[in-house]
Amino acid sequence: MLDPADQITDLDILAFPETTMILLSAVIEPIRAANRIAGRTLYRWRLLSPDGRPVETTAGICIPVSGAFQPERDSKPLFVVASYNWQRSATPAIKMALSRTARHRDVIVGVESGAWLMAEASLLDDHKATVHWEDFDDFTARYPEIGTVKERYVIDRKRMTSAGAVPTLDLMLEIIRRGHGYSMALEVARSFIYERDGGGRDLLPSPPTAPGIIDRRMSEAVRLMEETVDQPLSLEKLARKSGLSARHLQSLFNQSFGVTPHVHYLALRLNAARRKVIETPASFAEIATATGFNSASAFSRSYRLQFRESPSETRKRLRSPG
Repeated sequence: MLDPADQITDLDILAFPETTMILLSAVIEPIRAANRIAGRTLYRWRLLSPDGRPVETTAGICIPVSGAFQPERDSKPLFVVASYNWQRSATPAIKMALSRTARHRDVIVGVESGAWLMAEASLLDDHKATVHWEDFDDFTARYPEIGTVKERYVIDRKRMTSAGAVPTLDLMLEIIRRGHGYSMALEVARSFIYERDGGGRDLLPSPPTAPGIIDRRMSEAVRLMEETVDQPLSLEKLARKSGLSARHLQSLFNQSFGVTPHVHYLALRLNAARRKVIETPASFAEIATATGFNSASAFSRSYRLQFRESPSETRKRLRSPG
């Protein structure tokens, strides 16, 4: 999709006046976090505005940009980011520029009101798309040629749309997952997405593509996984301790997270192992034991499959000077 494995993905972000800062952050912060966690550049981005001037956000803070948006023969993915009063920006020149650039771009993403600008340029015709819930009826009536759906985000071939700031975060996590695996997306999510459950317990991280854990039994299963990375529980024991059948737990994980309990559990263990590889002098045998692997060789195989390098390569790369 957006992320060729083991290559740098370049993105263009076209921000319009009166965009909210949280919306821009929802696009940029996940990929910045992915770069930090990977210890190398996975994503680079260029921030553009319609006229090359700094973008004044709704907070009154002007965001510097690299230049003016030009409909170049550029294949980089383009994020069209807009919030309030998008109509002022929907000039014939902008619609023409978006239409022209769409001939070459691999992917175009409409972030919140960016979907309106894409629709005005006929970039969503015969595609499924979503918009902010407040705009749903108006958008559907205005663009009957678009299959508007009430979803947090929609990916339909070379077009993506999101319905607001938090849904945009979900979309970015899905992009990261598709390009760099579930473990990376989970670690990005865990770095800054937290919600309290209704009982006022400790903060629980929400996994990628799941904005919150509604079922308390799922919350309990995730908590148990995090507490037992050194001695992983069997699916049956995990389910029993969570008050579920193994089959029901499997179903809930697939519905909520889009992966099996095993994939989520393994991602937690490998992410914990990677932090130990980078942050401690522990031997790989010690790290294997601390994260529930029965041997250093089994740990190394799983680690390489997930991170595309061995633990020793990670340690050497991230501890090398410069």
